[in-house]
Amino acid sequence: MDTKELLKKVRKIEIKTRRLSDHIFGGEYHSTFKGRGMTFSEVRQYQFGDDVRSIDWNVTARYNEPFVKVFEEERELTMMLMVDVSGSELFGTTNSFKKDIITEISATLAFSALQNNDKIGLLLFTDEIELFIPPKKGKSHVLRIIRELLEFSPKSNKTNIGEALKYLTNVMKKKAIVFVLSDFMAADYKQTLRITGKKHDVTGIRIYDEKEEHIPNLGVVQMLDSETGSVKLVNTQSKNVRKAYGEYYRNRVDYFKDTFNKSGCGVLDCRVDESYVKKLLGYFKRRG
Repeated sequence: MDTKELLKKVRKIEIKTRRLSDHIFGGEYHSTFKGRGMTFSEVRQYQFGDDVRSIDWNVTARYNEPFVKVFEEERELTMMLMVDVSGSELFGTTNSFKKDIITEISATLAFSALQNNDKIGLLLFTDEIELFIPPKKGKSHVLRIIRELLEFSPKSNKTNIGEALKYLTNVMKKKAIVFVLSDFMAADYKQTLRITGKKHDVTGIRIYDEKEEHIPNLGVVQMLDSETGSVKLVNTQSKNVRKAYGEYYRNRVDYFKDTFNKSGCGVLDCRVDESYVKKLLGYFKRRG
């Protein structure tokens, strides 16, 4: 992708997701992920309807008229986007790949955090850590994250969610809001997620394509494993083959939901051809 085309894509995603975060998600994000408490801001003259418990009696005595203390939410939150960039994310049978939806959701979340003056960081992973961008504030930082999501070329095509979670736990010393975006076609991350979930506020967002849920009867077809690169002839006429694949897929999905729920983490499913706007909004409202 040349620079001109990349900038055009970044701008297109910015316009779409910025509008969503400004008009829909910014407030929901704020009410869902609270700050660390209330901190003193200033004193002002008492107004009708103010809580009498907030009267500052020292200032009131000094000026011989009522003044109240004003508090504001102490936020300074950090959001980490953990994004799976393995080979299976380059799958899609409708208008979009899983990677495209992951990019849009990540951008929407990032702009929602930006609107609330929170820091945003990015961790791209396969079966190794591909890229880590430390959390920072600012629009230019968010645009850099979007550029990386669009053009980054990973070294590996495989997936290891456990290793990514372990890295995050080691590198992020303070509590963060963590969104893990993946198809979660992996296992063996139960113990690591349990540790990460105790330290951070974690949500798993599973992006999937409806054609992944089962294999249709197409006869003998050639299939490519996008993570290993191996090509195999598969007899999709066989009921046993279709049944075995269906069980494998359901086991992975059940493992994802069960592991996240038992670790006290949030769970969100989003199909490529569905509205992620409704899914995210519904999740924020339930959390809020």
